[in-house]
Amino acid sequence: MDPKRELTSVDLAALVQELGTYEGAKVDKAYLYGDDLVRLKMRDFDRGRVELVLEVGEVKRAHTVAPERVPDAPGRPPQFAMMLRNRLSGADFAGVEQYEFDRILEFVFEREDGTTRIIVELFGQGNVAVTDGEYEVIDCLETVRLKSRTVVPGSRYEFPDTRTNPLTVSREAFDREMDDSDTDVVRTLATQLNFGGLYAEELCTRAGVEKALDIDDATEDDYRRVYEAIERLALDIRNGNFDPRIYREEGEDDEGDGESDAADGPVVDVTPFPLEEHAELAADPADSFLAALDDYFFELTLEDEEEPDPTDQKPDFEAEIAKHRRIIDQQEGAIEGFEQQAEAQRENAELLYANYGLVDDILSTIQEARNQDRSWAEIEERFAEGAERGIEAAEAVVDVDGSEGMVTVEIDGERIDLVAHDGVEQNADRLYTEAKRIEEKKEGALAAIEDTREDLEAVKRRKERWEAEDGAPGDGEDDEEDEDRDWLSLSSVPIRENEPWYDRFRWFHTSDDFLVIGGRNADQNEELVKKYLERGDKVLHTQAHGGPVTVLKATDPSEASSGDIEIPETSIEEAAQFAVSYSSVWKDGRYAGDVYAVDSDQVSKTPESGEYLEKGGFAVRGDRTYYDDTPVGVAVGIQCEPWTRVIGGPPSAIEGQAETTIEIEPGRYAQGDAAKRLYRRFRERFEDKSFVRKIASPDRIQHFMPPGGSRISEE
Repeated sequence: MDPKRELTSVDLAALVQELGTYEGAKVDKAYLYGDDLVRLKMRDFDRGRVELVLEVGEVKRAHTVAPERVPDAPGRPPQFAMMLRNRLSGADFAGVEQYEFDRILEFVFEREDGTTRIIVELFGQGNVAVTDGEYEVIDCLETVRLKSRTVVPGSRYEFPDTRTNPLTVSREAFDREMDDSDTDVVRTLATQLNFGGLYAEELCTRAGVEKALDIDDATEDDYRRVYEAIERLALDIRNGNFDPRIYREEGEDDEGDGESDAADGPVVDVTPFPLEEHAELAADPADSFLAALDDYFFELTLEDEEEPDPTDQKPDFEAEIAKHRRIIDQQEGAIEGFEQQAEAQRENAELLYANYGLVDDILSTIQEARNQDRSWAEIEERFAEGAERGIEAAEAVVDVDGSEGMVTVEIDGERIDLVAHDGVEQNADRLYTEAKRIEEKKEGALAAIEDTREDLEAVKRRKERWEAEDGAPGDGEDDEEDEDRDWLSLSSVPIRENEPWYDRFRWFHTSDDFLVIGGRNADQNEELVKKYLERGDKVLHTQAHGGPVTVLKATDPSEASSGDIEIPETSIEEAAQFAVSYSSVWKDGRYAGDVYAVDSDQVSKTPESGEYLEKGGFAVRGDRTYYDDTPVGVAVGIQCEPWTRVIGGPPSAIEGQAETTIEIEPGRYAQGDAAKRLYRRFRERFEDKSFVRKIASPDRIQHFMPPGGSRISEE
């Protein structure tokens, strides 16, 4: 069986109980690894150092880890990590809650200057959103812009639609959920009651109910036994009655005695208590669920790192294709479900109008009784008495819920919930609105299925490419030579990082291999002119206000400067395009601007008499060479040799230095959003997804993007 890589709703419900014991711990520091793993270093009065990890990528988890298992801190903290440090340093951990029964955790931190909430979405694409005490989003790893919900900086965080919480569901509500199903018991528990496949099967086993039993054939006794199994599960979670297990498949026969060694088998699951569904698997107990999660994901990471050499085997394209087809089937099923739900809401609205007099009689009776201060219990009794006398309106009333101000009626075999204080038209409009909302969810599902189909086609193309190459990376050619490697198809790209002295500036190397550096702000502009401008260099600047100081270096600062080096015109033109692209020209949405170039000895920090230079400004004396209507243009790429890193700058320079590039132009997407779109494109191109995550996170890509809005040129 495939190892678990995402925590279930039951796992999170148990996890919250144990994490609550760390309330009062103080936050020391925050880190971000790649684009999907957040680490919070905290201090607990009783336990000392506490490390909390929140991962929302291909693996989705949230738990404490042993300090010795914490990865080394990244060299340069990205903007998201710096924001977390500013808001959380010295804050107290005030608690954690699970939202409804969804795979969402909300961590709360308190400091004198305010409250910070970290909302971790462990479903779908995964996300970490940081909000203030009023749920206004400060920043998030992924922006969400759906018709059903929005998660973007500056907006109020919107939770997904509420689902049934099976751990708190009443017997009556449980029966209604089961009765509304048109499938078997186990699928109803998995979907309608939101338990998921594993725990739905476990509950059936514990209750002694056949999993494939059709709902129409289920008896009252079947319902009772399943509900009691749910109650026992909920009670164990509420009381913290955990007996965690790490489950393994059987290992290899290392002793040569003909028997497999289960203790050495690969991990496949971790649960807060033993499961009858895993009775055939080897199980390791743990002192706590948090400790079990730490051990499980630590071993899982080691096993992932020990995967066989990809040159020794053919990638399992068929498994990938089958996975995408399975997802498409599920998405098509969801779309069909949305269509049915929307149609049902519209039909119910039409039933209200078709039985206008009957429904109006029911609602008017309730409203009149409430105006006379009659209790909901009295109203319910009145309808029951009317039903016994054969009054049609009373017979149509199925349930009166005073706590919600709702009344449920049955018309032509359909049960419809009505807001008691509203009229017939308002209730019908509400149903039409709900039908429209469901159709909007269908639109989102249609977009998602198109993405999955694109992923499927990408796998098919990779399969064709592999088969065309005879499936063998090592074919006797000199594939040890890096320049002959197909980096995109390698399943494991070796990482070779370096941080040159100019990395904190904007920079690129021209197609003639001359270094160009530009300032990111007034302080860096000042530093470039004062510290790094040398004899023989060129200085470029846009005519438009707000451009960076751009220095085209004739030599490296470690080399002796010389005025005898002739810089090719191609390099000067590329530096001019760099200067205009990272200026206000791009930010204003324009596609060209004027740039001038001067020699280094024409630049001075000493103003003319009676003039004043702002920070980052400089005086230019003598003739200037103008490059009119220089087009903006930026490409961002991933370099694999000699270093593995993101690079960016004029396309003519970058395309020859990177393994793959993406051109961008001024557009509607904010810098952070555009960086994430590029990141996803790069992940599609590389076989080694983890390589892209490690060296080309959205934050690193953003480092090379112009200020202002952007879009991919081909879009």
